[in-house]
Amino acid sequence: MVLALKDFPAVGRAARATSDWIDLQWSLVIELLTRVAPQAHGRLLDVGCGDKPYEHLFRPYVSEYIGIEHEASFQATTAARATRGPDLLYDGRRLPFEDKSFDTVLNVQVLEHTPHPAALVAEMSRVLKDDGVLLLSAPFQFRLHEQPHDYYRYSPHGLRVLCAAAGLEVVEVHQQGSLWSVLAHKLNSYLAFRVARVGGLAQAMGKLPHEGRALARTRVWTLPFVAPMMLGLSGSARILDRIAPDDEETLGFLIVARRSKRSLAEHTAEALAPSAATFPDAKGSQ
Repeated sequence: MVLALKDFPAVGRAARATSDWIDLQWSLVIELLTRVAPQAHGRLLDVGCGDKPYEHLFRPYVSEYIGIEHEASFQATTAARATRGPDLLYDGRRLPFEDKSFDTVLNVQVLEHTPHPAALVAEMSRVLKDDGVLLLSAPFQFRLHEQPHDYYRYSPHGLRVLCAAAGLEVVEVHQQGSLWSVLAHKLNSYLAFRVARVGGLAQAMGKLPHEGRALARTRVWTLPFVAPMMLGLSGSARILDRIAPDDEETLGFLIVARRSKRSLAEHTAEALAPSAATFPDAKGSQ
């Protein structure tokens, strides 16, 4: 199957596009990043960039796009063998840049993989210029992945507190799907990874770059049954998320935060204060 995809590029592209549409977590993140990309400007730092799958979304809006990865974690992934990759590797502690070096910092589905998330958010804030923007996506409900380096899941309240402690003010919260996307994604993950065992096939198409190499062989004979079920689940979820949304169930959140000159104490006090507006500002991603 890997050889077939290489030999027939058009088939490979169609398979990847279909796979991306079925993968609700991926497609919803891409949809939201496309929506907020115009807020990026100037020099952009992509922290945890992998093989830079989002660069094409931001290039029209920024003057420079720099990707950086935690060296030890990155070398264990399939992305380390890709032709594209980070511009820089670092030790996972201090970003190798001066204070206020970037206008935009991007951090997509990375925060759950660091054992010290507050320290990472503080570093991202440190390298942001005053009024710079942080675009951060993190999961709320998602399967275990990139094990054993999978530590946390995040509510919008937790993200606000992390940002406030680093001198960042959350100005937008976007919800990545609703109840039906959560249910469909979990069922599709089971069908894909437990029934059809498509991890290796997905990596051949360029997906799952942050995972280690999948060793299980794909059960090709299951695909005629599994693929239509997964298509149906993803399509139904998209429709039901629109007509019967649930604000308390989602795959994750994307936040837009800005670095301001207000004191850390002011930010933290505001983030911890009870407010009815804290969660309802989450915007549906459908």
